[in-house]
Amino acid sequence: MKLRVATYNIHKGVTGIRRVPRIHDVKLALNSIDADIVFLQEVQDRNEMLRHHSNYPAVRQLDFLATGGYEHLAYGMNAVYPHGHHGNAILSRHAIGHYRNHDISDHALEKRGMLHAVSRVQPLRARRVRDVHLICVHFGLIKRSRLRQAALLAEFVEQEIPAEAPLIIAGDFNDWQRRVDALLRERLVIDEVSVADAPPNGSRSVLDRVLPWRGGRETAQPVSRTFPSFAPWLTLDRIYVRGFAVRRVEVPKGLTWARRSDHAPLIADLELK
Repeated sequence: MKLRVATYNIHKGVTGIRRVPRIHDVKLALNSIDADIVFLQEVQDRNEMLRHHSNYPAVRQLDFLATGGYEHLAYGMNAVYPHGHHGNAILSRHAIGHYRNHDISDHALEKRGMLHAVSRVQPLRARRVRDVHLICVHFGLIKRSRLRQAALLAEFVEQEIPAEAPLIIAGDFNDWQRRVDALLRERLVIDEVSVADAPPNGSRSVLDRVLPWRGGRETAQPVSRTFPSFAPWLTLDRIYVRGFAVRRVEVPKGLTWARRSDHAPLIADLELK
């Protein structure tokens, strides 16, 4: 069973300074990515200040984005303000059995959530449906906060998700120093095999990084830099997997993508083992 997944911080569907809606551009981006499952951050699912804008959809933001063929969606409201709210979301072409948002805020100034969903996926030539666990996160800007949030994520996976269950963790980790990455690998990886040492069709780790800081042995070029989108330099957006082989990874670049959000999307083609 092959899956294309993507993680994308859409910056609330507006431009950074003038706050002009560009949610139509985000929808075009999702159509271009054509992923089976999309992990979204900063989805502004309600904004009373923008809904009268001539270029703003009449329906809520998440429903508008889901009209590109995503029948199943999950939303976790994190930050609430007088004119609306925003949070993380998951769009899926496969059924979502249930989902729940967990508050992992570390202090009052940054409301952060961990959205956990279970997608029902039926592999080809398989009689039974597989439950694939999906976790969408957007960690804080302060290093100590990120480390505590990563510890909560690791604890949740260890206690709530069966060890044999396929798992995808994706989102904006704000982890430019890669401290969160080290914590997650220490807590959730059961062997010492790195992605660079893995065979081309995947890795043997329980929790594998889709994208390391540098590419495999065949290249010394970083391939996971997603921020800022006009000149990607920082590896803020990540995808982690368990129970999948990684077939292909892509970070689309160019002026068109820079106009859609301040982050570039991170895309991975996976195959369920």
